[in-house]
This record gives sequence, structure tokens and C-alpha cells, in this order.
Amino acid sequence: MGRHIAERCLVSLPVLIGVLLLGFLLMQVVPTDPAVVLAGPMATQDVIQAIRQDLGLDQPIWVQFARYLGRLLQGDLGRSLISNTPVAEELAVTIGPTIELMVASLLWSAPTAIVLGTIAAVRRGSLVDRMVMAISVAGVSMPVFFLGLVLIQYFGVVWQLLPFTGRPDERFSEDWWAALVLPTVTLGSVLVGPVARVTRASVLEVLGSDHVRTARAKGLSESRVVVAHALRNALIPVVTLLGLQAGVLLGGAVITETLFAWPGVGRLAVGAILSSDYALAQGTILVLSVGFIVINLIVDMGYAYLDPRVAKG
Repeated sequence: MGRHIAERCLVSLPVLIGVLLLGFLLMQVVPTDPAVVLAGPMATQDVIQAIRQDLGLDQPIWVQFARYLGRLLQGDLGRSLISNTPVAEELAVTIGPTIELMVASLLWSAPTAIVLGTIAAVRRGSLVDRMVMAISVAGVSMPVFFLGLVLIQYFGVVWQLLPFTGRPDERFSEDWWAALVLPTVTLGSVLVGPVARVTRASVLEVLGSDHVRTARAKGLSESRVVVAHALRNALIPVVTLLGLQAGVLLGGAVITETLFAWPGVGRLAVGAILSSDYALAQGTILVLSVGFIVINLIVDMGYAYLDPRVAKG
């Protein structure tokens, strides 16, 4: 298991460098000059040029990127051009809320989708099956921002049942739990549809296999056959899909945090890009990239648990 994880980490390193390079190049094509942002609108050209030299912006792009990687290896993410605070400090404040939002979304959406898909497979062709498939199609088709706006309109504005903006500082308080509900439902909805459909197809395939027929021939109850013998083997493609959906979940977190004013990394990234805060934007790209890689490592560990042949291979 340890060797398998180490190999996956080595494979993920070039991916991380490639993502950082892509994000760095994208920030270079933004028309706003960070030296102008830092100097202010009334600064003279001499002052702007001096700031460009001080920041190293007059150097070739490959030199700037090499220096950026060198600073990253030293743990220096730079300073925000707007607030003049270390990027690491701003990220440290926002990582926690993003993790809370993503974990809470996974905790309700993944089990719900797996249960719905399993029930649909067991009751294939029934009204329950059709309802689950209808919910899945609706979940895949509905944009995150649209569902969020609908929840805000009815649960926040019309019925005034739940708060829909901001996050209380005190964790695990009553207000904190209430503020978490709407963004969690909004973000988690992107997983329910595709995971339920893949679970249904996978469980149907496993239910027709020889070892399931053997378990039924032994006189085991249908619930035990489905849970103990069919579902575990059927979860391998589901875990694959969850890993692939990690990027969708991170992208949805950016929209959800902006929509609900949730103080996470996604909302910070949007603000940094809109304000041309290059150092802060690159820091958020780094955090989101590392988060995607970590999620995929967790998925690989899930592979090894569900199928030990993966770790041995």
C-alpha cells in the first residue's frame, strides 16, 4: 500500500508542475499590469518601471516561472498586491471553510447517490427505478448556480428558514450548522446524478455474476446478497467516478462560495482574479491543484482497499 501511494505521488508531481505552469501563463495574458495595480492609478511611468524591476516582471517568462518555483520550494507564496499580507496567511484562513463545505457535501451526496443507485438496480423497471433515473438526469442537467439561486429565493428570502450569506466564526454552533445547509445541498447536488447512474449500472452488472448467483443458492437473504456480495464489487467504478468528479466539485465550490459569500478558497480565487492580485491568484491555483491531487490519492487508496490487486500491481 505504501509503495503504491508513493508511486502515485511521484506521478502526480509533474501534473502539479504542469498546472502551476498553465496557471502562471494564464495570469500573464491578463491585460492588467500588476505593477500598475501596486503603484496606483496616479503613479508615473518611472515608478511603475521600478516596481516591475523589483518584482522581476521585466525578466523573460521562463525566468519568472523558475523564480516562482524556487520561492514555492522555500515555502514562500509571495504577498498579496491588494492587502500586502502574505498569501500563505490568507490561504490559511480560507482553506478550512472550503474543506468544511466539500466534506459536508460528500458526506450527504455520495451515500445518498449510492443508496439511490442500488435501490434502482434492485427494483429495475419499477416506478422507483424511473424516479431515481429522473432525479439523476435532473441533477446532471441542472447548473449549480441555478439550484443555488432557487434555494436562496425560497429557503432564504421567501420562507426565511435558513441563512444564505456568510459563515459564522464559531464552528459547530447552531448558526454554523444552519449556514452550512444551503451551500452544502447546492454543491453536493452535482454528484448525486452521475454517481447514482453509475452505481445502478454497476450493481446490475454484478447482480448477474456467478458469485452472486452462488450466494443466492446458499439461501442468503436478498439484502445480504446485495450489500455483502454485490455492492462492494460494484463500488470500484463508483470510486473511479468520485475521483473524476473531484474537479467538478472544486469548480462547483468556486461558484457556490461566491454565490453564498462563503469565505473559502474558491471565493478568494475569484476576488484575486478580478482584482488582478497575481500572487494571491497563483496561491489559490496551487491550493486547488493540491486538493485535486489529494482527492485522487484518496481514491487510489479506496481502489487498493476494494481490490487488493491494484496495490500489488
